[in-house]
Amino acid sequence: MASLQSTILQFWLRRQNLFGAEKYDPLSLRMRIEHTAGKFKPHRNVQIIPVYAGGVPAEWLIPNSAPLDRALLYIHGGAWFMGSTRTHRGFVSNLAYASGIRVLSINYRLAPEYPFPAGLEDCITAYEWLLNFGISPNKIVVAGDSAGGNLTLALLVALREAGKSLPAGAVALSPATDLAITGESHKTHAHLDPFFANMGPNTIIKDYITDNDPHHPLISPLFADLNGLPPLLIHVGDHETLLDDAVRFGNRATASGVDAKVVVWPGMFHVFQIFGPILPEAQLAIDQIAKFIQSRLNNSPANARIC
Repeated sequence: MASLQSTILQFWLRRQNLFGAEKYDPLSLRMRIEHTAGKFKPHRNVQIIPVYAGGVPAEWLIPNSAPLDRALLYIHGGAWFMGSTRTHRGFVSNLAYASGIRVLSINYRLAPEYPFPAGLEDCITAYEWLLNFGISPNKIVVAGDSAGGNLTLALLVALREAGKSLPAGAVALSPATDLAITGESHKTHAHLDPFFANMGPNTIIKDYITDNDPHHPLISPLFADLNGLPPLLIHVGDHETLLDDAVRFGNRATASGVDAKVVVWPGMFHVFQIFGPILPEAQLAIDQIAKFIQSRLNNSPANARIC
């Protein structure tokens, strides 16, 4: 049963109309979420250092005594048109602290100004920057939420297709894996999902993919060849419209021989993990994610050149 805090949060989220309700204006919604981000303070024991990762604006979030030979690459959500390192700083700093790992959180280019594949290209650039920085691929985990979960999974496919070294693992929180919108939960859970329940007509997906086929494997990883991907941890709430995106992807990954674990959280909503300080389910989820990250990065010996 969901906590009382969760019930209150879901009521509050419905009233926020984060995706515009009757009016969809990407630029004004982007500014609004940036303003709201000020309510989520970073963890006091995590240092924040701005950096450019191969030209991609980013920041290091470094907990005390974090080892130098490993890193988490974090890709924020926001429907490909909003969100930033700032909006996710509170959550990512809590994740950094829980895992004891330094995190590179990036600002990839956003639609509609920069549609597909610009954001994915920035994710690839940031990953390659980590390698050039001296961190071995078996000491890197990639994670992202929502649209960032989509980019996380697309990044894995793109790296494998290019014959490049894959990270030790990946975490996808409420990932959008099917931009063709073929999952039944987009209809059956529309009234349950507080993020999307009041969502009016918009062109979010069209603004991102433009004239590309929504079944393109780097747009909708659900339709990609998933063979050879590293171990995955996927979280999704059972109140989400994206429930089928997560579950079907996990099933396809497992059928392809990937070590993929999908955790469906009862009564939970889209990317509930960002409310870690006030939501008990979120803190449990963060602890589970941290353990996965630690297990993947401790599985193989370090072979890093620290710069």
